Amino acid sequence: MGGGLGAVALIRLLAAIDRGVARLQAAAAALQPAAGPAARVAVMAAAGVAVGWVIERWAHEAKGHGVPEVMEAVAVAGGRIRARVAALKLLCSAVTIGVGGSAGREGPIVQVGASLGSLVGQLLRFGSQRLSTLVACGAAAGIAATFNAPIAGALFALEVVLGTLRVAAFGAVVISSVAASVVARAWLSAQPAFAVPAYPFHAAAELPLYALLGVAAGGVAALFIHLLYRVEDRFDAWRVWPPLRYGLGMALVAGVGLVLPESGVLGPGLHRIGETIAADVPLPLRTMALLLLLKLAATCLTLGSGNSGGVFAPSLFMGATLGGIVGSLAHAAWPGLVAHPGAYCIAGMAAVFAGAARAPITAVLIVFEMSGDYALILPLMLATVVAAFVAQAASSESIYTAKLARKGIHLEAGRDTSLLAGLPVEEVMDEEVHAVPHTLEIAALSDLFAQTGACCVAVLHEDGRLWGVVHAADLERALHRDLPPTTPVRAIATPLAALHVVHPDESAADALARMGLRGEDPLPVVTRGPEPVLVGVLHHDALMRAYATLVAHRRTLHHRAAHARARHGEAVEFLEVALRPGDRAVGRRVGELGPELPADAILISVRRDGRTLIPHGATRLLAGDRVTAYAHAADTPALLAALRGPAPEAEPPAEAEAAGAEAADSPEGRR
Repeated sequence: MGGGLGAVALIRLLAAIDRGVARLQAAAAALQPAAGPAARVAVMAAAGVAVGWVIERWAHEAKGHGVPEVMEAVAVAGGRIRARVAALKLLCSAVTIGVGGSAGREGPIVQVGASLGSLVGQLLRFGSQRLSTLVACGAAAGIAATFNAPIAGALFALEVVLGTLRVAAFGAVVISSVAASVVARAWLSAQPAFAVPAYPFHAAAELPLYALLGVAAGGVAALFIHLLYRVEDRFDAWRVWPPLRYGLGMALVAGVGLVLPESGVLGPGLHRIGETIAADVPLPLRTMALLLLLKLAATCLTLGSGNSGGVFAPSLFMGATLGGIVGSLAHAAWPGLVAHPGAYCIAGMAAVFAGAARAPITAVLIVFEMSGDYALILPLMLATVVAAFVAQAASSESIYTAKLARKGIHLEAGRDTSLLAGLPVEEVMDEEVHAVPHTLEIAALSDLFAQTGACCVAVLHEDGRLWGVVHAADLERALHRDLPPTTPVRAIATPLAALHVVHPDESAADALARMGLRGEDPLPVVTRGPEPVLVGVLHHDALMRAYATLVAHRRTLHHRAAHARARHGEAVEFLEVALRPGDRAVGRRVGELGPELPADAILISVRRDGRTLIPHGATRLLAGDRVTAYAHAADTPALLAALRGPAPEAEPPAEAEAAGAEAADSPEGRR
């Protein structure tokens, strides 16, 4: 219900601000006809400065489109979001979108609903998993209420926010989504977001055209992701008072909107989508192409400069115009086959959003629920899947995960796999290994498994070389096939050439990916080289325990950093140190460096080969690593000395010391 009421508040606040801006612009135009556009630019620039000041002063999480921050809170912070974020995100987004910023409502309302869910969970002292579920419930409620789409809201929370269709969370998310929808329908309307005619799907011969639309949509989605973060980099690199960046971005958006006034380039543009689809694409091709480019530029400037809003509505707008272009061209070439270009607008909306968000299920459902048109399910599903594949090939990150990847957070199935990137397999594997000759009978093997509780056993040649591995599951299959008890182990074991293995020096993240790809658990751990040796077994449960430990360790680091900032204020410095060959820290573990580091210094992360590692006691630092740390300004020289100073001299062995002492006591030594 909180998410539903938040959506109602946002929509009504947007309407009030939009009316106010329109009256101000009309009053300026009445005084001076040329002042209308200038007033729009001035109002949007001032609104950007105000929004920037609020975000930079009180809630940096409210910057941009909001959904990545919710995903980060679930994956990294155990679902904990500061209480103030909900109110400030609502206010900043209403101002940004209300004055004409090219952004959608879904990002803000997802963050508002998620913040309310997190607040309730924290007040009830829930654990991380239940707290994350409540965050997902709030996100689902926000989507369901904002777009009158309860099914899509639930799927969005599971597919995007949690990153997995977790059965344990499904019931709560659905209930939250339905409740928010009931609230929104009572306060707003039960009608779809925009009314469209029911376009039929005529013939299977149209499917290649929808597939072509999917390819184009995937390209537009990838371009959208790339340009958005390029623009964000440019604004972030501008060293001025931060709110000025927000104001400049909004002023540029106003300028873009003046190219085609009243066209939907400013604001979410949903009304323009509805009109275009309902009229079966009345616009000329050149106008639609210009609208697509202008909307892309306006959205990148709005969100790239830091202003608050979502990417969903702009994605729908760009998808509708792209679909209109493809549909119009197809209608001109094959009028008997393509009767309604407007149908391609509907498919284009879902396709561009699916490509940008990598959420094809949510894309299909939300377009259905927003339009109320279920006649195009086959071509729409085809276009969205093709778009998602094309966008994935062009850019490995979605528009949501790309923002997290730039922070060193790489999410897969809702987990930050970068945490495991710095953890070698040898630190997680089970080192208890049993070996049997390949001639051993399976009856004896069964006794061995029963006595030791092992899950896999090394199978050896007569000379002790590794022949392969036999799992307990292999023995179960043999017993199910009623093989004779005298059957040799080699008949059921997996030979070395066909074995899927990991190595002790591989990262746990790579091992987890291989385990998920092949569906094998556990994996044998063998040494490298022409004569590999089985040295351990890697279990999925062990990887998950290690991941949970690293998550807790990272939270501890962040808490320590926050405590240091609170205690020392501006005196705390954020440092990035590049390690060179011969530096004191190179080749040493973080645990060994601990006594040499200043008391309040905190090693936050290590950037290595394009990946961000969370350092722990066993992490060994290498030349080329970029170490990020917090330290008090007075402790900076000591921190740099501990990391970049000369390497410690090796202590002489005891025998050498004794020999040196004897030499010193000899007559020659005394001389």
